[in-house]
Amino acid sequence: MAQPILTLENIHKTFDGTKVLDGITLDVLPGQFVTLLGPSGCGKTTTLRIIAGLESPDSGRVILSGADVTRLPPEKRAVNTVFQNYALFPHMNVQKNIAYSMNLRRVKKDESAKRVEELLSVVQLEGFGKRMPAQLSGGQRQRVAIARALACDPQLLLLDEPLGALDLQLRRQMQVELKALQQKLGITFIYITHDQEEALNMSDLIAVMNGGRFEQIGSPEEIYERPTTRFAAQFIGQSNILEGDVIQSGKDRSVVEICPGNTVMVKGEYTQGERLALSVRAERIDYAKEAGYGFHLTGTIKLHSYIGGVLRTTITLKTGQELLITGANPVSLYPAGCTVEVFWDPDAAAVVERGRG
Repeated sequence: MAQPILTLENIHKTFDGTKVLDGITLDVLPGQFVTLLGPSGCGKTTTLRIIAGLESPDSGRVILSGADVTRLPPEKRAVNTVFQNYALFPHMNVQKNIAYSMNLRRVKKDESAKRVEELLSVVQLEGFGKRMPAQLSGGQRQRVAIARALACDPQLLLLDEPLGALDLQLRRQMQVELKALQQKLGITFIYITHDQEEALNMSDLIAVMNGGRFEQIGSPEEIYERPTTRFAAQFIGQSNILEGDVIQSGKDRSVVEICPGNTVMVKGEYTQGERLALSVRAERIDYAKEAGYGFHLTGTIKLHSYIGGVLRTTITLKTGQELLITGANPVSLYPAGCTVEVFWDPDAAAVVERGRG
């Protein structure tokens, strides 16, 4: 297995008595697109700044290509950063912006000019070298910022919510372009965002952050399909959380009682009497006059609504809890007010919390 290009080892950071990072650890492999995903204030930007050398951790280590760089200044690290506000020099044209870091390092003019043209081609801005930043669109300015960050061949490219200033359509276009660019170059990207769609669309690995900790680290599929905590389940996608006690346990399936007479099945063997919290994605739930998979979970359809062309159905269980379901059945067959049986493939439920009953 390849050795990590970056390791964060038990990083702690406190500002003015407030714990911002609480012992985070992460391995990043060469060529990976890794996203730090979480709400504002969770520690994403602080983590990025520590990797870049713009902040120092209170404790822990930053290992880059096998070397401890924890106390090295930014200019001594083979790392560069792309910011949300682009940070282009408004008085310099595109060529000069891209060449800036090479000029600081006294790269020969002919070599610098050749590298600028190469990077303009990489970011699909051939012929734009003489334009000023004010003459570019938001997406074009972002590409220039990326080209400038790539000019000195960093081992890591850090991207701090780089698409945050763009409109939705352009953001989605740039997601595709960024991922294609990263794959073409083979450079390791560390990307931070609070946008779950960006994270799921572009990443090889997602680290879900909350309160200065990593709640879960895994592939987009693992994070979405098999969340391991309530926060991970509810922050990404639309999840329904149900709680109940295990009343029957087997090698492959366990029966969980949500309320008297209402039971569901879950994959795996759990201890009888144990209390479980289950996460089930809205699109994984179905309903009918009769339940499948051995379920006995009764509810009443509260309402149907169309959101962006997708049918969303709200069902109220006997406990009073409401489940959100997307795209299950035609409204004409199950109008509001009718009673239905709710069920799902037991493999679709993830256990996100365990405790005593």
